[in-house]
Amino acid sequence: MLHTDLLPRDTAVQLIDQSGAPVVDDQYALPDTDTLLAAYRGLVEGRRINDQAGALVRQGRLAVYPSSHGQEACQVGAAMVLGSADWLFPTYRDSVAVIARGVEPADAMVLLKGDWHSGYDVRAHRVAPQATPLATQLLHAVGFAQAAKHRGEDTVVLALCGDGATSEGDFHEAMNFAAVFHVPVVFFVQNNEFAISVPLARQTAAPSLAHKAVGYGMPGQRVDGNDVAAVLTVLGDAVSRARAGGGPSLIEAHTYRMQAHTNADDDTRYRERDEVQAWVARDPLVRLRAHLTSTGALDDEAEERFAAGAEEIATAMRAALNTDADLDPEDLFRFVTATRSPQLDEQWHLLRDEIERSGLADAGSTLNGGHR
Repeated sequence: MLHTDLLPRDTAVQLIDQSGAPVVDDQYALPDTDTLLAAYRGLVEGRRINDQAGALVRQGRLAVYPSSHGQEACQVGAAMVLGSADWLFPTYRDSVAVIARGVEPADAMVLLKGDWHSGYDVRAHRVAPQATPLATQLLHAVGFAQAAKHRGEDTVVLALCGDGATSEGDFHEAMNFAAVFHVPVVFFVQNNEFAISVPLARQTAAPSLAHKAVGYGMPGQRVDGNDVAAVLTVLGDAVSRARAGGGPSLIEAHTYRMQAHTNADDDTRYRERDEVQAWVARDPLVRLRAHLTSTGALDDEAEERFAAGAEEIATAMRAALNTDADLDPEDLFRFVTATRSPQLDEQWHLLRDEIERSGLADAGSTLNGGHR
């Protein structure tokens, strides 16, 4: 492959513009109507999930929530392009993609509530636990893809990350390993312009993040991350390429973090409101709605049906998270290793003694070392 074949376009691929009008592209085709309707339903549900999670944080039912409001096209597209044997390796901001992959909404919130690292069966859903540290999941994704390749499995791994993760050493190691060993993994960077308060210009001098791909010997491509049609097509093409033995790819989605990094962040300290408002017109949900309405594919009945389905998800989230969990403090030590070490056992007894002295233990707790 020539190095020129690895370079991304100068501008991001777009198949539906901000007004909802189709954009003709010589390389990528607009997905069919049924696919776009399924994507629109995902966008409606994703927006409702983000809104409901934000409300649960304010009510004290979630400890933290990194919103993907405005990035739902990337979330939905990531879930839709994968087959049943493929795996998704998400970040902490990818709850909508995790849920779209089939994980129960309440289970996807367990990490963010602070109960467990992962509240779902990763094997059943083929979704790795959401990763809070930046870029660590990329190494896991590459290793998993390499193992699948050795076993001869028809598995593609989609590894999600943000622009901030591209500044981490783990990103370099994952990219280099994937390219050298030609593993079936697609790196999907959601470039939302800020790594917490650090703008992209302070992270890289490259023309784009997609241009980093050529340095590792893999193709890179840029896509309008607020155009779900383009995300589906470009990302789907990269997944198909990996499945056919073409090796890894890097896809950069140009999008924007419409809300603060998390509920603990004050984004007014590092960006102007005018900048945020400029992205409102690029809303992925509004854009696809305009397109589907103009073609007659979306009517009021379908809108109501999609909204009702999204509300059912929100209702289930509220019901699950408004119930106090029955927690056992010994679980902090019980599941670290298959056989508990003397050091962990000592730490558990220290904590148990402290709990008993503080009077926090109640008649229903299991502080005698037994299982519930």
